[in-house]
Formats: sequence, C-alpha cells, structure tokens
Amino acid sequence: MENLDTHKKIKRKKWLENLLGRDWELETAGGSTGEAFSARDGEQKLFLKCNSSPFLAVLSAEGIVPKLLWTKRLANGDVITAQRWVNGRKLKPMELKQPKVAALLGRIHRSTELLDLLKRIETQVKTPEVLLQQLCTYSFPTDQQSPVLYKAYDFLKARKSTVYYDGFVVCHCDMNHNNWIMDKEEGLFLVDWDGASVADPALDLSILLHWYVPKQGWTEWLEAYKLDLNDQLLSRMHWYIVWHTLEWILSKGIYEDSGYVQVWLRYLDALVENDDRRVAYLED
Repeated sequence: MENLDTHKKIKRKKWLENLLGRDWELETAGGSTGEAFSARDGEQKLFLKCNSSPFLAVLSAEGIVPKLLWTKRLANGDVITAQRWVNGRKLKPMELKQPKVAALLGRIHRSTELLDLLKRIETQVKTPEVLLQQLCTYSFPTDQQSPVLYKAYDFLKARKSTVYYDGFVVCHCDMNHNNWIMDKEEGLFLVDWDGASVADPALDLSILLHWYVPKQGWTEWLEAYKLDLNDQLLSRMHWYIVWHTLEWILSKGIYEDSGYVQVWLRYLDALVENDDRRVAYLED
C-alpha cells in the first residue's frame, strides 16, 4: 500500500509540473495525503491542492480561506485548485482563546450560503446517532483492558436523544490549532475543509472551548461568537467532547504509544464521571 501511495504522489506531482510549466518549482506542502503542494516562480507563489472541498470558492469569497485564483480539471478527473500563498503562521494553542477566532467561527456557523451549498453536497447530517455509528467502525479492545472506552460509549448512547439539536450549521470538524492561519496583516483564515459536515455547532465548539479556552473564559469567548452560555449548550458540548476524545483514542489505537494514550484515557474517564477538578488537572 505504501509503494502504491508513493507512486500516486509522484505521478500527481508530474501532472502538476506539466500543468504549470517548467518555470515553476513544486514542493509538497505537508500532510499525509500528498495532495497539497507549494509552487514558486520567482516572486509568485501558489498553494495547490488536489480535490479540495467543493465549496472552496464560497469560502474564498467570504474571506474564510486564502483567495482562490483558479481551478482546473486534469485528464484523470482530479480537480486542482490554486490559492494565494499566505505569508503567515499557524496559531499557537493559547491563541485560540482570542475574540477574533470566536468571531470568525461564529460567522462561519451563521452562514446560510455555506449551509445551503454543503447540504447539496453532503446529504448526511452528523447527528449524535450518526456519530455513534461512526464509532462502531473502529475496533474496541476485546480483552477489556480499557473499560473506560465501553463506559464512554454507553454514556454517549444513553444521552444521545437528550442532546439532539436541530439548529444545524456547517461544521469544520477539525478545530486543531494548526488549521488556523494568521497572515502578516493579522488576517485570520480557517483552512483544510475536507472533513466539513452539517452538524450541531457544538461539534466544533466542544473541542475549541474544552481544549483551548480556560473554562472561566467561556462566557466572554462565546460573546465574541455571539451566543449565550447556558445549560443546554454545556450539556451538548459535554456530549461532543466525550465523543471527540473517544473517537481520537480509537483512531490512534489503544496500544499505540501506551503512555500517551493512558493520559487520554484518564481524561476520558474524568469527562464521563463529569469531575471538573480532574478534567482541569489533566488539561493543565
């Protein structure tokens, strides 16, 4: 499989070199898929990606991602997008508590244009039931080594109907700080939209607030997002952060880097037990 993937990456790079011409220098731009590249011709620099999110043009028009310059379809069916290269940096984890992060995410979640477009592309809504089914695609350990995984799944299953919320929005679904880019003019962008889905906004908010914003700052952060903190939102975010944490552990494999995973298992156990003191200790 690795040799096949390497062959695909090399072939895709050659296609792009033929598309751009010999004056352009092409380099991979990180990531494991091999679908992102930077291209330079003198002072000109582009960010190229194969098979980007279909609504990249709308994201560009609303200033959520760097400006889309052109789109081309290759003979093999791949679609190549070229965006303006941003001379900037990824946000540090502590910077996600800034009001401008909350304001941009709030604008995304309130965009009816993005929502209407994604509904036409992505027909399945990521409801709690759908997310529970997604967990079942992973292999739970059969020897009961980590009973907290089963306890967390039972927690989610028992509460799925109580947290159902039909105010669906476009969720980015990967609030990792590395996806937030700030350019030299202090412009902020949220990139990597390949996993976007229609879902409860708490799917995004749960990670951003639980993992990046101190709890005493949640009310102020949500004011910049333009939402009041209430018990219903807290309950939904709690359900989704348990889901995110369980999904992350299962995706990594319970036996991979066991010391690191054990930290996350303790964090998950504290979330399920709803012990704020233990959760805060582990987050620190």
